[in-house]
Amino acid sequence: MSKPYSWSEGLAAAVTVTDAKGTILEMNERARQTFAKSGGGELVGRSVFACHPERAQAKLRELYERHEPHCYTIRKNGQKKVVHQLPWFENGVFGGVVEISVPIADEVPHFERT
Repeated sequence: MSKPYSWSEGLAAAVTVTDAKGTILEMNERARQTFAKSGGGELVGRSVFACHPERAQAKLRELYERHEPHCYTIRKNGQKKVVHQLPWFENGVFGGVVEISVPIADEVPHFERT
């Protein structure tokens, strides 16, 4: 029996899911493509900490300890992206972190809503 199609597979954003210890549980198609040079889908089952330089590892460890979100922008291969790292919980217990990397335009409109 084939695996049911996941909505994240066709999403135009890279989605990587880790458990509470930082083990990569899932990567959607865009994440596998984004990290192809580092192993792509072969990264599933490995530590997310091993995929980052020391400075980034420190920030990641902080996210796993504090269970707080972290958001920033990057430019990679000429494409600007917003990266949002969010803790996920199961029955109120910290389960890990989901990282969503979304390509964005260089200038993004901002709106104040009330």
